[in-house]
Amino acid sequence: MKLVAGTRGSRLALKQIDIVASKLRRVNPPVNVETLIVKTAGDVFRDRPIASIDQKGVFSKAIDEAVLRGEADFAVHSMKDLPNELSPGTFICAIPERASPYEVLVSAMYGSLDELPPGAVVGTSSPRRTAQILHVRGDVEVKLIRGNVDTRLRKLEEGLYDALILAEAGLARLGREDVIKERLSLREFTPPAGQGALAIVAREEDNEVKKVLNQITHPPSWAAIEAERAFIDVMGGGCRIPLGVNVQLTEEMTLFASLLSPDGRVRHQFSTSGDGADPRKFGRKASVEMMEHGASRLIERWS
Repeated sequence: MKLVAGTRGSRLALKQIDIVASKLRRVNPPVNVETLIVKTAGDVFRDRPIASIDQKGVFSKAIDEAVLRGEADFAVHSMKDLPNELSPGTFICAIPERASPYEVLVSAMYGSLDELPPGAVVGTSSPRRTAQILHVRGDVEVKLIRGNVDTRLRKLEEGLYDALILAEAGLARLGREDVIKERLSLREFTPPAGQGALAIVAREEDNEVKKVLNQITHPPSWAAIEAERAFIDVMGGGCRIPLGVNVQLTEEMTLFASLLSPDGRVRHQFSTSGDGADPRKFGRKASVEMMEHGASRLIERWS
């Protein structure tokens, strides 16, 4: 059985296709995955902050449209790049086991965030990371950086930045754990919903593809992601609001969220635990509770 997977053309995106293809071959050896590379809005407009691009799904929409046209059977995305509102006619049909959700510090000269000298230049394109950095280190300079992981690492090596904040999962998938200097706290650097997970998106009516892809779903990862995405769906704000959320599953479901002002001066954190039998219900309830505890006023002020 041949399946065509739509993806961006970065080395990380192609590696993620390899991960999915390998998982599929383990459960269904006859499956052969081919790759269709699609250029997204995020790839075209590389000279501006992601939040300034007036489109939902800047890294996913064009790929999902290729799936809808039948040019690809499914798409593989970094879950954190996937908007809550998917292209009509598509749905998330599988979520493999989640990798690390942590953020990490990458630097050529300094071993931790605390070691950065005042005025050090830290690169990120994320309003959330910007606010988190400024909250714990208001004396450093946060500077925009765009491009894939390899491009960002090259700019760091060229001395354009003193440090970067990146997702641990992406570096691990590329085999670049060697550049990681510090794994950052989930409390201080709460990640975006879905960080560390892959989203496999297919056409709603394609039951044959759905059946094949669903075999590599990891139920605990699916449950955690469903709760995080339901939480964000109620909170709103998209990528323009410095909001992070992470759900952990043990004997019960625990959610931790962190909302900051864009300048990092104000931070509102929230945590709750409970029965995760209905992850979306749990995530929505947690969001409502956080809003009632003051988050709604902050979002209205900053959005």
